[in-house]
Amino acid sequence: MMHNTAFEALGLDFAYLVFEVDQTTLKDAIQGMKALKVKGFNVSMPNKTAVMQYLDEILPAGQLCGAVNTVLNQDGRLIGTNTDGLGFMLACEAQGMHIKGKKITVLGAGGAATAVCMQAGLDGVSEISIFQGADAFWDKALQNAEKLNTQTSCKAKVFHLEDTEALRREINDSVMLVNATGCGFCQPIGPCLIPDKSYLRPDLMVFDVIYSPAETQLLAWAKEVGCTCSNGLEMMFHQGAAAFKWWMGKEMPLDIVRKVFKELYG
Repeated sequence: MMHNTAFEALGLDFAYLVFEVDQTTLKDAIQGMKALKVKGFNVSMPNKTAVMQYLDEILPAGQLCGAVNTVLNQDGRLIGTNTDGLGFMLACEAQGMHIKGKKITVLGAGGAATAVCMQAGLDGVSEISIFQGADAFWDKALQNAEKLNTQTSCKAKVFHLEDTEALRREINDSVMLVNATGCGFCQPIGPCLIPDKSYLRPDLMVFDVIYSPAETQLLAWAKEVGCTCSNGLEMMFHQGAAAFKWWMGKEMPLDIVRKVFKELYG
């Protein structure tokens, strides 16, 4: 809907289509894209990592994330990047949430969290405190911190999510708290990874990458405390807009896209 609305609004003779492709046919699908001379395409899970082996070039954001969600076909050369983190950074800037040169705290180490952290590091966020539970993503959190510390100017540390004393301290020391996990996704207001709203303060910015529901428990608490806050809808818009601009060389008309989105989904 986003891309086709934008094509129509700008009078561009393109169409955005969706295909189900599993990893048994991924290589053939990529070769088909190149043979058909498509302008570009997106890749969703679980193909974001697997697709990388079939590309000719991967930009720094994709390399750091270890995942590609957007590919440009440049005269037969397939170039991959990751616009998820860029969508986050653009959404922050668009809403006056300025975090470059500052410290943030990020909850999670999955795909969304990795994209947020890597792009934040590339774009000049000075410090990131990463909180992750003692589960399968713990090692990923350590890997993310190592990449940030060695391949960007950002300094990162990893903490156990269960360490509530450290969580309070690091949030108090940060200008923004980001929930980059799926906690609360597609659920009525319920679970939250911070114990209560006393961890928040009015001058803290709060960003929850979840966009359904529009208001999670974290955002409800943030609004009660008086924080500047955002859900993941703007991040979703801006990651799509970044891909659109890369492919088309034109800005996506976000106001028109938002209006159509609201008409369709409320």
